[in-house]
Amino acid sequence: MNTVILRNGLKVLFLRRSSNTVSIEVNVKTGSNMESDKNRGISHFIEHLLFEGTKKRPDPFQISNEIEKLGGELNAATSNERTFYYIKVLNRHFDLALDVLSDIIKNPLFRQESIDKEKKVVIDEIKLVNDQPRYLQWIMFQDALYRKHPSRHPVYGSIQSIKKISRRDILDYYRRHYAPNNMTISVVGNAGDVLGKIKDSFSGMKRRRLERRKAVKEPKQGAPLIKRIKKSTLQAYLILGYRTALRKHKDSYALDVARAILGRGQSGKIFNEVRTRRGLAYDVGVLHNPSTDFGYFAVYVNTNRKNIDQVRKIILDELKNLKKISEEELREAKTFLEGELLMQTEDTQKMTDLLASWEQADSWKSALDYVSSVNKVTKKDIERVAHKYFDRNYTMTVIE
Repeated sequence: MNTVILRNGLKVLFLRRSSNTVSIEVNVKTGSNMESDKNRGISHFIEHLLFEGTKKRPDPFQISNEIEKLGGELNAATSNERTFYYIKVLNRHFDLALDVLSDIIKNPLFRQESIDKEKKVVIDEIKLVNDQPRYLQWIMFQDALYRKHPSRHPVYGSIQSIKKISRRDILDYYRRHYAPNNMTISVVGNAGDVLGKIKDSFSGMKRRRLERRKAVKEPKQGAPLIKRIKKSTLQAYLILGYRTALRKHKDSYALDVARAILGRGQSGKIFNEVRTRRGLAYDVGVLHNPSTDFGYFAVYVNTNRKNIDQVRKIILDELKNLKKISEEELREAKTFLEGELLMQTEDTQKMTDLLASWEQADSWKSALDYVSSVNKVTKKDIERVAHKYFDRNYTMTVIE
């Protein structure tokens, strides 16, 4: 693993790997949690706009075609805490991929006609999410889970906020957050002088003074919170969960193991109880989402409305049963997490994102030491986190 920090503050991570492909990711440490009430959704909106033309490639088609005509892949995503852009190509096309990626990051045009057009696209995306309970349930859950933390706001903002965003707002937000000392570039694959080429491409960017969001302390939840909304759906969409630890906290590893015990594929305990044994649902899963300054653990089930109370009881029972797992269950959860990680990160793009996301939340070193950290988790650790987090009052949201 090679790492370097350029004079302008840009951090570069390079993992050389024998592979036919190389992936490059630019991770910008800004997302919806950095937004104000006046510009909700602007991080995600800028993500869209960076593909809408640069000085060198004014036509969006030029940006996508230069990579896709080679069989490559380029895309981006925005979350509560970060926005990332990546390109994956055959090794011999690394120079071109770097040129395209650095171009869209450094030289977006932000033309008014592109802003007007892309507003329509983003508004259609918002409508699509709101029409799909499978997506909307997570928006609803985070809104219920947090009272003060900005993670209660949807990443995409709202139709009203998107309509109000001006070109001046976009330029101001871009200049404040798209600074080299607010970015990490990760590269995985078998390329040549990666560090030297990235230095040539990005050293011209100027360091900026960064703003820091004030820490938010969530009030304690005095009782179980249940929120319901009515929608014309054939099934009910239920999420039950808790606020938990940050990624850098040691408890996050024990919670990962708990997720594996309860929710791995078709052999997780909650899946087995809800679907395999009782046939109460088709879609059952468990999510543990530890991040930089927030985290949560949640179980989701899509089921018939009449089954909601029964499913809720099963979930709560299985969370309590974590306090008495066997050594075999613990061992199987660990081997699951190891296999899941290693198989996913055979993909160079998945590995670039793993390094970048961990570097922001904790450290890239922790990403490479992940299996070792998981293997240190004991039955007592599982019992401790089950008591610490799951004996609290839960939050439950239902779309029915």
